Amino acid sequence: MSLKGKTVFITGASRGIGREIALRCARDGANVVITGKTAEPSSRLEGTIHTVAGEVRDAGGNALPLQLDVRDDTAVKRAADAAAAEFGGIDILVNNASAILLTGTLATPVKRFDLMFSVNVRGTFVASQACIPYLEKGRNPHILNIAPPLNMSARWFKDHVAYTMAKYGMSMCTLGMAAELKSKGIAVNSLWPRTTIATAAIAVNFPEPILKASRKPAIMADAAHVVFNRDARTATGNFFIDEAVLREEGVTDFERYAVTPGTMLYTDLFLE
Repeated sequence: MSLKGKTVFITGASRGIGREIALRCARDGANVVITGKTAEPSSRLEGTIHTVAGEVRDAGGNALPLQLDVRDDTAVKRAADAAAAEFGGIDILVNNASAILLTGTLATPVKRFDLMFSVNVRGTFVASQACIPYLEKGRNPHILNIAPPLNMSARWFKDHVAYTMAKYGMSMCTLGMAAELKSKGIAVNSLWPRTTIATAAIAVNFPEPILKASRKPAIMADAAHVVFNRDARTATGNFFIDEAVLREEGVTDFERYAVTPGTMLYTDLFLE
């Protein structure tokens, strides 16, 4: 199981899950295209596309950092073209960029509604559209959306209907594109964590005890690595859960992923 020499294009890769996937691919010797809005250090958020590029190189991979707002479809197309020109193609796309606001209808400003739909749904669609021509020529090509399984229970809509619709939009891209692209040999899957993951999004939107009852982003990266190495012709159209993927590979020790080992973990949204 190795991604050596393959090119992985990741949106939202300057921190969190995107960064961790970049580093996991780098350890195989992959070419990693690190895209994100953050190019300059910020006191508010840790990490930039350039700091992650340095970490990728240190881990043994090749890096191409590209400042990118996935809401700009022209810029996304340019980034895909630049990645293919730099590394000779694209083999894997990870749609990780996402915006979150866990508020009800009256408490959700329309600007934030538009942001979530522009980044989550439209960004996933646009990045996929830009990369598919290269994925068609890729080696065991995969699209992986960091999106939940579709669960139409009202409990997942009632407290944050806008966010749920935006994340489920990413999931519907998985459902539709998996069927659409199957004949081309391009796998399209979703990956979602069984527990909350200790990222900036969790730190901002959840109480501190939930952050401490979360797992590290490394579990998502390890699960993504497994998916990338599965046969794209058959492993498609799935809504994978990180822990389940790793258990299928024989992993039994999950304490190493815990932020606070021994603590009861907090189950993520959209999972029963």
